[in-house]
This record gives sequence, structure tokens and C-alpha cells, in this order.
Amino acid sequence: MTSLAKLLEAALFASGRPIPVEELAALDPDAPRAAVMSALDEIREHFDVEGHGVELLEVGGGWQILTRAEYTEAIERAQLASRPQRLSAAALETLAIVAYRQPIGRAEIEEIRGVAVGSILKSLHERGLIDVTGRGEGLGRPLLYGTTPVFLEQFALRHLEELPRADELAIALRAEPRPL
Repeated sequence: MTSLAKLLEAALFASGRPIPVEELAALDPDAPRAAVMSALDEIREHFDVEGHGVELLEVGGGWQILTRAEYTEAIERAQLASRPQRLSAAALETLAIVAYRQPIGRAEIEEIRGVAVGSILKSLHERGLIDVTGRGEGLGRPLLYGTTPVFLEQFALRHLEELPRADELAIALRAEPRPL
């Protein structure tokens, strides 16, 4: 492995969050972006070829070393990993509305859900999953919400375009057996 790949591997290992390419490139200012990308490919291939229990993934606008999916359940069962708190069904529904309709105001979310969402928005904001992205043009200039890089990281997405399309969701929901 090249010295640049080793340097990037050490930085990625030490970090608990995805690191954007720009930050990785700052570790060796003499290395061009192409060399950084090549070193990332080298690390990814090394983990794959050698059969490591971790892999290098591009998530949330950056690169991160993560546990391979096939080992996640065993690690969680042994309570070795720090798990983010689970979201309630109401919080997940609200988060999905924000993700698909952003930027969106509280009143629009409440109209879609049919219930008040003030406390849920506050909770999602405190967890860093959503943030205020601006103000609407309507009466009182309401706050508009959108998802954050933490949202992308939590759901292992590189960008919002990786969210399932509405037609894909409809097909998946029809395919699942409904409880009696």
C-alpha cells in the first residue's frame, strides 16, 4: 500500500464521521486530488481482497471505514457498537416527508400527516437529522426544513438522489404482506 493510502487509512480509522475528499487531500497538500482518489480505491480494494471485516464506503458526503453488513447484527447483539437511538414511527414518517419534500415548512408537514409535528421537528433537529434551510414566503415567513449530512450518514446515503423513488416505494409496499 502506498504511503498516501496508509495516511488516509489512519485518518479514516481515527474519525467517527465521514471525511470529505477535500479534508483528506489536506493531509498531504502535495498530493493531487486524483492521487487521493486513487489511494481511496487502493484502501477499498485492500479491504475487499484481504477479506477484512470492515469496508471503505462513500457516505454522507465523505468517506468512512465501516463494519461490513454481514457482521453488523452480531456486533449489535454483543452491544459492542454505539447505536443511534431509534426513531419512532411518527419521527420516521416526518423525516421521510422532509427528505422527499424539502425545503418544507411545519404547516405543510402537519397538513400531510394530519397531526401536530412541532415536538417531532424539535427532536429531529436536536439529533442533527434536519436543519432550518430558510424561510418561506407565506404569512409570518415560516421556517423551512431540510435534511443534513448526518441524515445521509445515518441512512448510508451519498446524496439524496439515492432515496428510493415514489414509484419504487409503492411497489415495495404492495409486495409486503400486510398484518391482519
